[in-house]
Amino acid sequence: MKDKHNSLVILKSTLSRLPSYYCFVEERKAAGEEYVSSVAMAESLGINPVLVRKDLASISREPGRPKVGFRAETLLADMKKYLGYDHYDEAVLVGVGALGHVLLQYGGFANYGLGIVAGFDREPCSATVGGRPVLPVEKLVSFLRRTHIGIGIIAVPAREAQKVAQMLIDGGVRAIWNFAPTTLELPREILVKNENLAASLAALTTELRRRIGGGGVDEPPAEDKKTIKKY
Repeated sequence: MKDKHNSLVILKSTLSRLPSYYCFVEERKAAGEEYVSSVAMAESLGINPVLVRKDLASISREPGRPKVGFRAETLLADMKKYLGYDHYDEAVLVGVGALGHVLLQYGGFANYGLGIVAGFDREPCSATVGGRPVLPVEKLVSFLRRTHIGIGIIAVPAREAQKVAQMLIDGGVRAIWNFAPTTLELPREILVKNENLAASLAALTTELRRRIGGGGVDEPPAEDKKTIKKY
């Protein structure tokens, strides 16, 4: 029998939902629950129960038990493996403004296998933020080449983002987490995840206005409702 962890390629859409599932299961396990229900998870997260069940079935080593659910401890271990939380990656952050300060001070990234080891800014306003050194951006490339850090976080204004991205690449970074509201031109081999806060806010306020105007909440298709199983 093949091990799912070695043979299965997880869809990007499933991967994007796993962090929410992980937090839900972690909270339930901390509350003393041995099993978690995909239906309860779907209701809590506002996701179609059929979709949640399929996502969990695709990564769990143990199938869900009818009317009981998935074993929380096993499910957490499986999700941690797929999400890379059982590994530790180091990153640098460029742009220590308001957003950069928040990211540097947030200690929760360590729970998810990420450590920001230093911040860089054109005009550092302090020597450290959140216990991490803040260095002049002129030292970025040499720092990266010396430490071989593979992840760069961009938190600079849009007009500076492309230049910063090139500096990260010149230093050897292979993945970029981009918070600048712009599209970066990058080599194909460089991984990038864009976090456009303005676009997310626009989507949120548009949906809010739609609901206030009587649009209501979208319901899952009728055929999906019929296939929901209680685990």
